[in-house]
Amino acid sequence: MTSAAPRILVIDDETQIRRFLDIGLRAEGYGVLLAANANDGLALAATQSPDLVILDIGLPDREGHDVLAELRQWTQVPVLMLSVRDAEAEKVRALDLGANDYVTKPFGIQELMARLRALLRNRPGEPELPPRYDDGHLAVDLARREVTMDGELLSLTRKEYAVLDMLLQHAGRVVTQQQLLREIWGPSHTSDSQYLRIVLGKLRQKLGDDPAAPRWLKTEPGVGYRFITS
Repeated sequence: MTSAAPRILVIDDETQIRRFLDIGLRAEGYGVLLAANANDGLALAATQSPDLVILDIGLPDREGHDVLAELRQWTQVPVLMLSVRDAEAEKVRALDLGANDYVTKPFGIQELMARLRALLRNRPGEPELPPRYDDGHLAVDLARREVTMDGELLSLTRKEYAVLDMLLQHAGRVVTQQQLLREIWGPSHTSDSQYLRIVLGKLRQKLGDDPAAPRWLKTEPGVGYRFITS
């Protein structure tokens, strides 16, 4: 069984560049996603989980640097920046914000492909999630999507389970409100924090988790939430 071809998201407002990259990437066997502006690009990044992003700095609705900074709030997908700006300061800024590489326009397709192959080859692997979490009280069977407390099956809604699952996948680390809202409710709901607060409140009730002295679900004020591992 062969693995699926890597998918590349191209965010660039120049029609000719998008067409050029679309043809070139498909010829090399990659899947391609195209966006002409920042908002569409972020939406595709959130919903389609590309393996790599090619991001233009000069976009019509937002600066590419801002898009990069937002991406880095919730994903470590490799990002290759494109720009007509070749000043060293521009490159340093992009790299400091989390870009993995930087190519100045105009560029040669073979050099770009070589850089993409290097980024895809060196991308960090996702940690493999154990099939079951069990601390003696709370147990989450990720394969069966079942949650039990002291052996008793809990009835969670889809959203409650999705929030618990996502926090558990990042156990010990803070998951931002925007990341939770984007991944579970969709990219158009990143400001609807009240949805998240309601679901967290109900989830805590079902777990018997006191927000003032949390055992599992800790609020990081103004940032997000963290699943406590010890």
